[in-house]
Amino acid sequence: MSNTFELNKILRPHILSLAPYSSARDEYTGHVGVFLDANENPYGSVTLENFNRYPDPHQHDIKQKLAPLKNIGTERIFLGNGSDEPIDLLTRAVCTPGKDHVIIMPPTYGMYEVSASIHDVEVDKVLLTTDYQINVKAVLDAVTPDTKIIWICSPNNPTGNVMQQEAIESILVNFNGLVVVDEAYIDFTETPSWIQHLDQYPNLVVLQTFSKAWGLAGIRVGMCFASVELIRILNKIKPPYNISQPAQQALLEGLQSVDKKDRMVADILKERTSLCNMLENLALVIKVYPSDANFLLVQFEDAKAVMDYLIQETIIVRDRSRVQLCEGCLRVTIGTQEENTTLIESLKKYQQKNVAV
Repeated sequence: MSNTFELNKILRPHILSLAPYSSARDEYTGHVGVFLDANENPYGSVTLENFNRYPDPHQHDIKQKLAPLKNIGTERIFLGNGSDEPIDLLTRAVCTPGKDHVIIMPPTYGMYEVSASIHDVEVDKVLLTTDYQINVKAVLDAVTPDTKIIWICSPNNPTGNVMQQEAIESILVNFNGLVVVDEAYIDFTETPSWIQHLDQYPNLVVLQTFSKAWGLAGIRVGMCFASVELIRILNKIKPPYNISQPAQQALLEGLQSVDKKDRMVADILKERTSLCNMLENLALVIKVYPSDANFLLVQFEDAKAVMDYLIQETIIVRDRSRVQLCEGCLRVTIGTQEENTTLIESLKKYQQKNVAV
């Protein structure tokens, strides 16, 4: 199979002819004027800060600042309400309900399956290998004429590892649908982003987020990078004002503090190494998996009992023990030095009471 990808061939036909909603801010993009076009409240807001005007529907100022950081043109950037919005929009754009399929590779991020299920799109699951890498042959064997998207999380959630470049390249070359590489945790690895390959592969889509390294989970903004044609489609089918004004203001401020983001990432990586070492020295821990993310997947002798104990101690981690290939595992986010020390001390107490050393 050789790649002859054409976006128009996989888009749902009615999307091509869809007339998008034209907002008041699409007709006039200036910042100064007497605004009597959008039925806004002219007197301000009930809050101390005014949010009475609709935000820029296409976030032009943010994209101008983001483009040089990602070394990509603004016309190839889509900003969504978290990464979950582009996940949803991509599914809607190319998958016909009740007919089309997507492929996911468990264990992986759960929203790919949830989004497909919401839209009545069949989900074909191809397990990762036991070392959490892509089984390329099995993935390509699972492709049917109705397969429209293959979802790849790298670094992967919940396993923390980067997917092999050769495996992703093989799928890109041999599949004529969208290949979406979700890089939510890309800032915590030295592996280069797949953004640099967008010109090489027209079916490649890359997702990133401001929720992790940038520390902006509360404002809910995700990034999608793709061909100019696909970005146009996403802008066509998104809600008119999908990024709120407070979120846009926070982003504009945050994009001026790249050095602070880099310092926080360095601190997290330092703590990741430290926490990994401390966990490996505990008798109740069977394995700490290598991580290129801001979390560790940790296998315990009795994960459920450990989880219950930590909840009693008001330490909240994520139970992944019932996920296939993650049996007996908890996912532990890297905290501050103080938070990590609290976790380890609690685990030592549990170990003292429950584990024969």
